[in-house]
Amino acid sequence: MNEQERLNALTAPLLMWYDSSKRVLPWRGIRDPYRIWVSEIMLQQTRVQAVLEYYARFMAELPDVYALAAVGEERLFKLWEGLGYYSRARNLHRAAQVLVNDCGGEFPRTREELLRLPGVGDYTASAIASIAFGEPEPAVDGNLLRVAARVGGIAEDIMDARVRKRFRAMLTESIDCERPGEWNQAMMDLGATVCLPNGAPLCEKCPARAFCAAYQNGMTDVLPVRAAKKPRRDEERTVFLLVRDGRLALRKRPAKGLLAGLWELPNVPGNLDEAGAAITLAQWGLTARTLTPVGAAKHIFSHVEWDMHGYLAVAAGENNEFLWADGAALQAAAIPSAFRYYFDTAVRWLAAQQGGTDHGTALL
Repeated sequence: MNEQERLNALTAPLLMWYDSSKRVLPWRGIRDPYRIWVSEIMLQQTRVQAVLEYYARFMAELPDVYALAAVGEERLFKLWEGLGYYSRARNLHRAAQVLVNDCGGEFPRTREELLRLPGVGDYTASAIASIAFGEPEPAVDGNLLRVAARVGGIAEDIMDARVRKRFRAMLTESIDCERPGEWNQAMMDLGATVCLPNGAPLCEKCPARAFCAAYQNGMTDVLPVRAAKKPRRDEERTVFLLVRDGRLALRKRPAKGLLAGLWELPNVPGNLDEAGAAITLAQWGLTARTLTPVGAAKHIFSHVEWDMHGYLAVAAGENNEFLWADGAALQAAAIPSAFRYYFDTAVRWLAAQQGGTDHGTALL
């Protein structure tokens, strides 16, 4: 069997396997393009188990495209808080406004038309078109590429755009035209639960075992071929937990770039000692009654790793760049998970102050 014949042979046993083994998920078994769209955007770069709670909360508050188009950005970011990659939420918002203002709230029904929406790429457009509207479009993501590379025995770099284009053509030929949405979801499930990305695949459970080239040739640990990623850039940062009159200082990040437009705790590049931290405060127009180290934290982005150290400062002075927030303002602010350790430390410290603990040092 050649590569295409192996992929074609997978279709029937794959769907039989899916009918008996599919994951039960809240966005499955529906044709609502809005719910499918939101789930697919949330699932990008994020594990299914992590998405479930966010999806339920998001749908409870924003059940349709009109509600999403009308929601304020701050509230949207709060609903998204912790999922990361906030540009996804911003693009959801922009696309919802396009759908409401230009399309009467109706979703385009084809992959080509869906691709015109902000933040909708080839994978998402194909997923919506196939699942919601029955279009025979393969939703080519890492799962489909891995399954196809192993079943077909294709030893080409799946990170290469030309190779992905060839995979898409082969998968388009093998997709089940009667059940394209189920076929895509079956391939996703097979890749996520059997043809695993990390560790040994569970070949004994796989419907493709009888004709899978990687299994037959002992190449499951070799395929798929993937070019090595560039190493992440390391950055040191000093984070400031600035409290004044029972309020915590927050700062809005720039409108473009990493974590664009989100609230953060004030921070600067470098690992400052206490003298350097005091100088930074002075440059901000602040002085510190107390300056207490609050430990180290790490956060990994796709391309950069932050190694952070923090100081809690009981501050005096004014800086118009900062929002001094308490109570409802702290609860409403969407804080990126990069700052979560320090934000939670500051909130506990403020709560201890209200309870009378001297500077909350027991919590630091």
